[in-house]
This record gives sequence, structure tokens and C-alpha cells, in this order.
Amino acid sequence: MTDLMIILGSPASGKTTLARRLAAEFRVPCLCKDDIKEALFDVLGVTDRADSKRLSDASFAAQLGVARSQLHAGLSCIVEGNWRAEHAAGVLQILTAAGARGVQVWCRANPLEIVRRFTARDRHPGHLDAVVGRAEVKQASEQQPSFMDLAGPRWVYDSGAPAAYAQLLSDLKTWRL
Repeated sequence: MTDLMIILGSPASGKTTLARRLAAEFRVPCLCKDDIKEALFDVLGVTDRADSKRLSDASFAAQLGVARSQLHAGLSCIVEGNWRAEHAAGVLQILTAAGARGVQVWCRANPLEIVRRFTARDRHPGHLDAVVGRAEVKQASEQQPSFMDLAGPRWVYDSGAPAAYAQLLSDLKTWRL
């Protein structure tokens, strides 16, 4: 059985760190949205938030295309990004076509920690982080977990809690049996 692990949550909640850590643990490919988006920035450029949104949409489409290929080859994989309800149909389509299972992990942290992380990180300038206000980041960090409407288990992972990773890893290993 192949699995698609979907890591989602607000900006600076620890999604990429968690996805890469789980990919190493489970020895599966990890498809991070920003890796794709930053390559698109380098080739296509970005001038405003509308451009950034368009490249985000293209990045999600690319992730789903690569994930589909992985699942059809019988390989589980992880996709990471700020997945939203509008992506559920595409994810469901690839899960169904491949006969794969899906699991969602919502990353969160203390809102003040998320603001600290967001303002301290050094990302590709194409993300236009400088035009995103602290209030907007804090508001996003206070969202309740918003999973996609997909079958399968759902976990909330607090990236600021020291014991959270061990518990999530145990839960995922049990689920994967």
C-alpha cells in the first residue's frame, strides 16, 4: 500500500522541517511547495502578490503531478505546503487513481513563535515576505486546523512542543502498519 503524507499549516509553523524529518525517517521522497515555487521565481520572476499566488498554484499542480508519478510507481511520498480546501479534489483524484492512502498533519505553534520565525527567516525574495505584515502572519497562525476534506487520519502537530515529534512518529508508524 502506498501512502501520501500531506503536511499543511500556516506559514512558519514548521511544515518544511517536519516534512523533511519524516521523509528521512520513512525514506520517502519529500515534495516541498517552496522548492518548486522558488525555482519558478528564478525562471519567471515575480513582481507582486498576484504573481506569487499564480506561482503558488503552479507549484501545487507540479507537486500533485510528481506525487501522482510516485504513487503510480508504488512509492509513498510526502507533500508539504499551505494546502487548502480547494486542493482536495486534485489530491483525492491522485489517491483514488493510485489506490493510495492519505494522511494529513496540520502543523502549528504558538502564534508569537510563528511571528518570530517568520520575521527571522531568510527566504527567497520572491516570497515577498517583506510586504506581509506581522498582524497578517499572527492572524494566519491563530487559525484552527483546516484539513482538506479527504478520508484518512488527521493529526495536529505542535512544532514547539518537545515531545510532539516522538508522538507523531509513533502514531504514523502505527498507522502505516
